[in-house]
Amino acid sequence: MKICRFVTPENPSPQWAIIRGDELLPIDDPFHIAITPPARSIPLSDAQLVAPAQPSKIVCVGRNYRDHAAELGNPMPPEPLLFLKPPSAIIGPDQEIQLPAESDRVEYEGEIAVVIGRKARRLASNPLDYVLGYTCLNDVTARDLQRRDAQWTRAKSFDTFCPIGPVIETDLDPSTLIVETRLNGQLRQRGAAAEMAFPIPFLIRYISHIMTLEPGDVIATGTPAGVGPLAPGDAVEISIPGIGTLRNTVRPQSPP
Repeated sequence: MKICRFVTPENPSPQWAIIRGDELLPIDDPFHIAITPPARSIPLSDAQLVAPAQPSKIVCVGRNYRDHAAELGNPMPPEPLLFLKPPSAIIGPDQEIQLPAESDRVEYEGEIAVVIGRKARRLASNPLDYVLGYTCLNDVTARDLQRRDAQWTRAKSFDTFCPIGPVIETDLDPSTLIVETRLNGQLRQRGAAAEMAFPIPFLIRYISHIMTLEPGDVIATGTPAGVGPLAPGDAVEISIPGIGTLRNTVRPQSPP
């Protein structure tokens, strides 16, 4: 099942929906999908998809692919290396990534993202039972600031630095997922969940023993090798088979 958020010219307030074919079936609450969707539908062509998540927090995993750690000259951590991105960084499909004046090198990082479906704290049972679904995420990073600072908050947190979407897919086996990143149509990254140092179920359980995961929270599971810089006018695409493609263009940050 594909779940999305959308707006229309008549209603600019984001609404939830299930995508079926070329139609949207509006729903009130994606965390109680067992409720039968209403009979009314909206043509997908009449709507604009927006970010399919409203998390209280975005929990990110650094260096979860050995080849990515190696390309940046970093050792692999003995346990998951966690950091946070703020919800204010989120943008949706077809929105613009803005390059801040404070950075001279902003890079893409294509990732598999997990969207939490129900409250999870100190899990002992199957972590996947707490997942709503999976989506694409771009952990945009100011690499020069990341290297300069003692911690990563500034480098990861600028507005527009967390594109996510286009939809949440609920019916996938996360162990089989593959993420690809294309820059201006050229393949730059390809990574499989099977290559992660810390698999998705392990990450969910591990994080739940540190902080309570609320419905809608997002876990970004790490990026494979091939990261690189973004420039004004670029188009970057993050694709996961079974989910779709998250596409964003790039421009300089607007003056205040």
